[in-house]
Amino acid sequence: MSDGLLRAIEGGTEVYDLAQPLAAETPHSPNHPPFRMALIRRHGDMVREDGSSAANELISTGGHTGTHVDALAHVSCMGHLHGGTPADEAQRGGRFSALGVDTIEPMVCRGVLLDVAGLHGVDVLPAGYGITVEDLASAEREAGVEVRAGDVALVRSGWAWHFADAGAFVGHETGVPGPTEEAARWLAERGVRATGAETIAYEQIKPEVGHALLPVHRLLLVERGIHIIEVMNLSGLAEAGVYEFLFVLAPLTIVGGTGSPVRPLAVVQR
Repeated sequence: MSDGLLRAIEGGTEVYDLAQPLAAETPHSPNHPPFRMALIRRHGDMVREDGSSAANELISTGGHTGTHVDALAHVSCMGHLHGGTPADEAQRGGRFSALGVDTIEPMVCRGVLLDVAGLHGVDVLPAGYGITVEDLASAEREAGVEVRAGDVALVRSGWAWHFADAGAFVGHETGVPGPTEEAARWLAERGVRATGAETIAYEQIKPEVGHALLPVHRLLLVERGIHIIEVMNLSGLAEAGVYEFLFVLAPLTIVGGTGSPVRPLAVVQR
């Protein structure tokens, strides 16, 4: 470990957990299975000679349930994945031979928070609100940060406020706030490595439309090769006024998977 890194750690750091909890109550997209966990062995089912016992669980979940990152294999357009890879060939055998979540390198890089809810002076953006290029540019100026190539840009709508109410969080009837296609293109042109938000789908979702059409996913994953992180909790960063930080994320190496649960972290010096 370098002396500089040691000094930074010894000088004190603060870590913000950007993940939502995984439980049976965790809201999930109708396109993906929910999270389930059950104890399959309980303490006392088997007791060792020294009196010790153990418990363990069985977990069932989709790769896109709870806080997660999308692999480039998650979305295709006209039968092709990012870079022109034929989707039907890549998915043969029940898992992806290209662009799966196991190909995502761990992210240890600069992160920036674009607090659009804070920009508008509200706790939560209205349901169905489309976050515009001007919103992102204004949030960038307000925070005094600049989105640069290689960054992870996190866009706060405040929608995490609804996490405890699955129906409101999914928002089929009301819609859900999120970046428009133009706003996503603005981030892509800045060269971001990944971008994330608090909602189930990183999109502007209009009332009664649901996930029938997801143009931002097509643009970022297929056309630009930019990973998406969803169902984040950005409230702590916003409350602390932290807009620039070390971003850390490592997906599970699920071979050939289209997504993985993650626990992103934002690290700042005290």
